[in-house]
Amino acid sequence: MALSPILHTILTTSVSAPSPKLPPSISSPQRFPFLTKPLRPNAFNLSTSSSAPDQKWRVNVSFFPAFLNKGKDAKVLKQDLLDCIAPLDRGADATPEDQQRVDQLASKLEAVNPTKQPLKSDLLNGKWELIYTTSKSILQTQRPKFLRSSTNYQAINVDTFRAQNMESWPFFNQVTADLTPLNARKVAVKFDYFKIGGLIPIKAPGRARGELEITYLDEELRISRGDLGNLFILKMIDPSYRVPV
Repeated sequence: MALSPILHTILTTSVSAPSPKLPPSISSPQRFPFLTKPLRPNAFNLSTSSSAPDQKWRVNVSFFPAFLNKGKDAKVLKQDLLDCIAPLDRGADATPEDQQRVDQLASKLEAVNPTKQPLKSDLLNGKWELIYTTSKSILQTQRPKFLRSSTNYQAINVDTFRAQNMESWPFFNQVTADLTPLNARKVAVKFDYFKIGGLIPIKAPGRARGELEITYLDEELRISRGDLGNLFILKMIDPSYRVPV
């Protein structure tokens, strides 16, 4: 079930194998000396000399560029994702092909997630703005555009495990929830109070529950996936904000 269907909000060893037998025509070590010459143990030494084996240099070249470019790759992936979702009106204008492309880019970014235990990270604290989702209930695509919420926010407090979802114009609805960690990055969500128009409190029904997994987190971007398979992408707008008690 959706996280907030009533107000259309989100909480946003090795195995030894026998050596193959070489044909007689190439079995002589004198004809292929590199087959019997082991690599030197200091494989990552960048110093070179005229007598250094070519294989040693190839090991160095293949390792260090990948290591040095790891951060750059994540930055490029994030920018590709932001560029892809920018014209999609938070997902309301996304075609199935657009959704597939966004999901692929999100999955690549999730694979280099720098925060392995987001529920223990202060980066989660604060107010986030939803910039993309596949949730139809949140996008409210069945309504005319002037009756849709123009912006959705979500605030999370890691220290109290409280969350708050907020809609902007034209309704300003809100909902608060308790979070129960299921593991280092997944929570069960139990909504407790809705505020109609941000003013009138109404106790949430018992069925207002869900789950949310945080699959990517850094200081400016968060990716989450809900229990119905919906994708949520949010950007940080106020790290000092805290859910009201």
